[in-house]
Amino acid sequence: MLSRRQQDTFHFIRDFILRHGHGPVLEEIAEGLGIQSRGSVHRYVQALADAGLIEVVPGRHRGIRLTEQAEEQAPPHSLPLVGRIAAGHPIEAIPGEDRLDLADFFMGPNRFVLKVQGDSMIEAGILDGDMVIVEQRDTASDGDIVVALIDNEVATLKTLYKNDDGSLTLKPENVLLPPFRYPADRVQIQGIVVGQMRSYR
Repeated sequence: MLSRRQQDTFHFIRDFILRHGHGPVLEEIAEGLGIQSRGSVHRYVQALADAGLIEVVPGRHRGIRLTEQAEEQAPPHSLPLVGRIAAGHPIEAIPGEDRLDLADFFMGPNRFVLKVQGDSMIEAGILDGDMVIVEQRDTASDGDIVVALIDNEVATLKTLYKNDDGSLTLKPENVLLPPFRYPADRVQIQGIVVGQMRSYR
């Protein structure tokens, strides 16, 4: 069993190699983990070598390599989480967060994906061609973006609002389109949007 700090060191080394194609030096590991003592970093690296997760090639600059055992430990549907970024500013490191498991982020019980067609939700940031992750449920709260089936015939993606008279309003997020108001018995909620995906290539 690795300590938390040893795990952090392993994750940093693994993701550094994935991003750069070569191993980090001790100074880079210390800086990346916010550790002042180079001796502490050396002990963490040695513990990882003893555990069979990395190999340290003596006398070689950037001589840290992953073993086959370590390469098998990366989640199959994950990407490196390298930091936070605001437009116009450098990337800010996120301590203790080094990998995003896409399965944990998007997947869950009773979830499915729909491809969006049209521009009725553009002001909610949902564009034509986007994929939305929907959690299947038959109830929703005011302001939820829902998949609603109208008259058991037409499914639509809209923001839901409940009116005082018991009716429901399905509101497009596009100022050019009007909201639609229905008696509650004409609308069946099929799920709420819990995530979104978009590819730029």
